[in-house]
Amino acid sequence: GEHGQDVTTILHLVHNLIHEEEEKEDNRMQNVGEQGHMALLGHSLAAYISVLDRERLRKLTTRILSDTTLWLCRLFRYENGSAYFHEDNRDGLVKVCRLVINARYEEYASEGYAVLSSKQPVIYQSASSRPGLGQHLCSQLGLPLSSLCTVPCNTIFGSQHQMDVALLDKLIKEDVEAGKLPLLLIANAGTPGAGHTDKLGRLKDLCDQYSMWLHVEGVNLATLVLGQVPSAIMAATRSDSMTLTPGQWLGLPAVTAVTLYRHEDPALSLAAGLTSSQPVEKLRALPLWLSLQYLGHNGIVQKIRQATALVKYHLISVIIMNVEDEHSSPVVLFKFSQEMSAASSGGSVEGYCAGEREVLDAFNRWLGEQLARLVPSSGVEVVELEDEGTCVRFSPLLTAAVLGTQQEDVEDLVEKLMELVPVMSSTMCLRQDFREETHRHAASLRYIEELSWPGLGAVRYQPQTEGVDENRRKQELEKINTELLKKLQELDTDIVFSTGPEFGTEEDCIFVGMVTEDVDVPELVDTIAALGRDIEESGRLLENMTEVVRKGILEAELQLQKANEEKLMEEGVLRQLPLVGSVLNWFSPVQSSIKGRTFNLAAGTVYCVYIQYIHVYVYVFITMQCPAEKPHILESFTEIALALNSHKRVYRLTVSERGRHFNSLNKRYWIMVCIHIVGQHSGKCVCICVMSVYCLHQ
Repeated sequence: GEHGQDVTTILHLVHNLIHEEEEKEDNRMQNVGEQGHMALLGHSLAAYISVLDRERLRKLTTRILSDTTLWLCRLFRYENGSAYFHEDNRDGLVKVCRLVINARYEEYASEGYAVLSSKQPVIYQSASSRPGLGQHLCSQLGLPLSSLCTVPCNTIFGSQHQMDVALLDKLIKEDVEAGKLPLLLIANAGTPGAGHTDKLGRLKDLCDQYSMWLHVEGVNLATLVLGQVPSAIMAATRSDSMTLTPGQWLGLPAVTAVTLYRHEDPALSLAAGLTSSQPVEKLRALPLWLSLQYLGHNGIVQKIRQATALVKYHLISVIIMNVEDEHSSPVVLFKFSQEMSAASSGGSVEGYCAGEREVLDAFNRWLGEQLARLVPSSGVEVVELEDEGTCVRFSPLLTAAVLGTQQEDVEDLVEKLMELVPVMSSTMCLRQDFREETHRHAASLRYIEELSWPGLGAVRYQPQTEGVDENRRKQELEKINTELLKKLQELDTDIVFSTGPEFGTEEDCIFVGMVTEDVDVPELVDTIAALGRDIEESGRLLENMTEVVRKGILEAELQLQKANEEKLMEEGVLRQLPLVGSVLNWFSPVQSSIKGRTFNLAAGTVYCVYIQYIHVYVYVFITMQCPAEKPHILESFTEIALALNSHKRVYRLTVSERGRHFNSLNKRYWIMVCIHIVGQHSGKCVCICVMSVYCLHQ
């Protein structure tokens, strides 16, 4: 508002903004723990410290920055390093690139980008690097995309996620011969997808040969704090810079990323933005400084050790569909494969399922989503890889500290995995049978080709709509398939029937989910077809009945109009006038019988009925408890309604007898209104009874 709000109101507003979606979704806030509270406290303290006098602020921030840098360099075995703290984990690499440009182009500080035209700089990155990283660098540095060179990964020898060193050497030579300047190489110690580590030792030797800067990033850098570090990871300590994300590894919220680097010229570091003369900028390290103080060296090592141990605990030995096993990586990547489906079924997958990568991707996406739902504390996620397709990744270094993953969670994850794999295998093998059985019912069912559906398949019931316009046909199709889906969902079965993907291209379809090996596919398809036919026939019967009723109403209206005309001719025009008619009827009353109409639904004809009398009954009942729905009351007094025609006294006696058994506590008053009409047609008695029940709460 114009006059502002008090603190209590503002905090209440923030609380509502945080929790406003909790009623719709179960998004509970994570428990950050005491070390997380220390990190959050650091942000508050930074705001208070920033108002200190300049000299005291300078001393304090310098101490915090130097202490944090020293601890990190010791923890991650990075000797004589400097540290740059940044919010965006790509920002450190951007600043490092600026440092290298300033160092390799001596006149860059005065001439700017004009000096780059004489010798175009080239930045090399792996094809397995983070998507969009190279483009972000070029955008921030003002370089053309031609300055970015993406190096393919191994195709024959070694991991398919490791940079091809021989090909990189060839590309560098070609760029040097073309008059370009190899500037920087981005290597991975844990690729974003598979968690594999490049051959860092060989890459460092190559960078030294061409005077290039080597920058390393990746989740596997966290293992540098352990007592025993694989040589492939240890080689990262020889790099010129590396980016760390301790907030993810240690479960610290809102903690900055850190880029450690080695460079002897502080002026160039200042020009690149890696250091700052502003004391407030150095306060970015305060949350991490507090957290490191709280955890201590042993606490940090223990957290990293626990996370890496989760990978080795049962998981590697059980997952027979591991995509590519790199023992030095604390990341497990696995997927459901076609070979597993064939092995579990004792045969081979042929025809429809063979070579369908899209089907396998859909199954693996379903597998990852189910595991994440069943064991949320495991932190498994679905990843898309260029060669392997859709896979499931378990990377505890990124999630365990935040989610509190324990060995019991990994055991639960393996157990659920072993339950889901047989279901996926049987479903994959039965997809072809489902398709063939659907084609056998081609007169009423149509098989829908939906490769992205993780299940048995999709069908659509096709009603007989010859001679019907297109709009009516679509309405009929939607109506029948919607009703059919409801009927299938009411069946006593574990099979899930649904409308399919939220953004699917097919409409008015029934998607059949995963099934077990004991499912009788022919019987399932027969059931779908039979239910569809029943719904279609019921709909047509209702349409015919509706048409008969409509015609009967029109006929009744014509008969009533004709009866009114006959009455006018019989009584005369004068009797219809308001005042004159009253006088005539008083002197000479007309004796006329009341005529009604009855409709024979079976014959579709309307009969005239002479009404003899009409009785209206009103009864009050007192009960102890109010049933959940009014129809229960109707069932309770069924014998009363049946006795209405000819046993009026029994009816009243029954009601009074029921009333004797209730006391005055928690009374409910029920009013039943019955209208009883008795008439005669062709010498036969015609009775109509209308009954309504109302509940009055005391």
